[in-house]
Amino acid sequence: MNQFYIITNEDKDPDLKVTKVIKDFLERRGKRCLLSSQGSMPAETDCALVLGGDGTLLQAARRLERRNVPLLGINLGTLGYLAEMDVHSALDGLKELLEKGPSAVEERMMLKGTIFHEGRVIGEDVALNDIFLGRQADFKVIRFRVYVDDNFLSSYAADGMIVATPTGSTAYNLSAGGPIVEPTASLIVLTPVAPHAVLNRSIVLSDKSRIRLELTAAPGRENTEAVAGFDSDSQCVLRPGDYIEIRKSSRTTKILKLNRIGFLETLRRKMSAD
Repeated sequence: MNQFYIITNEDKDPDLKVTKVIKDFLERRGKRCLLSSQGSMPAETDCALVLGGDGTLLQAARRLERRNVPLLGINLGTLGYLAEMDVHSALDGLKELLEKGPSAVEERMMLKGTIFHEGRVIGEDVALNDIFLGRQADFKVIRFRVYVDDNFLSSYAADGMIVATPTGSTAYNLSAGGPIVEPTASLIVLTPVAPHAVLNRSIVLSDKSRIRLELTAAPGRENTEAVAGFDSDSQCVLRPGDYIEIRKSSRTTKILKLNRIGFLETLRRKMSAD
């Protein structure tokens, strides 16, 4: 690996002190480095180093989803699930990467969501963790219908619905009572949030499934609005009759592994900490 692109969460490294240490470390070993603040990622980039936390890596995955470049996360905050190492082990980890290469490159599935209004597309994005259809702050619950492969599943009155990847199963999905899934699996998890419905459990679907969430309105509440969010980042407003269609993206996120802390060990530490 010779060309690195460094993406830094400047809220966690405001003076770029850690970023500069890592950049200098690589350049002293003859590697080329470009900071994201200095320009767009060069075509010949071998690895994107992401300094921050899980949120920073999620943003990087969406931002670089067309570039097919592996990501290596360096956690500058509390223990997360996506970053491969923390700030204290970063230089040792990078030295190992340069000397031995990665132990593995994990392919993580992504979701693609397309939002329709009166039959035309009004929004589209991808997500590594999840796509969430949820209520606006001024509404108690939203009502929506769920279809899977054009087959009606159920109607819901709820705070929302999480459509998660295996990577996202340990995020909002977990806090809403959904199942934990090994992150390299390929499937889709539907988890309703605070549902007023008989069907109030998570549903695990094939990664070939096509899911449609269609916003409806109760009598007298025709002005209901909902928000579709992608990895808790970009959002699009839906109104009754609008729907979002979600399916597995043709693109994946590649995560470099250095065989340091595995998923089960990270899970054990997180569950113990919580």
